Amino acid sequence: MVKDRITDGRRIGQLLASELTGLQRGPFADISVVDADRDVEPTPDGAFAYRVTANDTEVAVVEVTPETARLVLNAEPVTVPERNDITADGGTVVVHSGAAVKATVDVLEQTLSG
Repeated sequence: MVKDRITDGRRIGQLLASELTGLQRGPFADISVVDADRDVEPTPDGAFAYRVTANDTEVAVVEVTPETARLVLNAEPVTVPERNDITADGGTVVVHSGAAVKATVDVLEQTLSG
């Protein structure tokens, strides 16, 4: 059983970027992480970490707080799973743990697929 849970916003953002750029299926074949601030310092209001593009068109921005990463989508998400480590407010999906990264990627995939 895993005792440590990743709840550092900067690390969650890094995990999300790795997952997004590592996938080569469906809408992720043309996904890129651009303008990454490798030295980003999380802020309570959310500091810019990077942009997510598909076919050179921005589809989301990722911001980091001390405890979360926020995927700010340019479109409303199609669906957001009911989990205690992911919340949504309009087009913003808040990732509260590293364990929620894969589910967040699924949200982006479903949103891009329509």
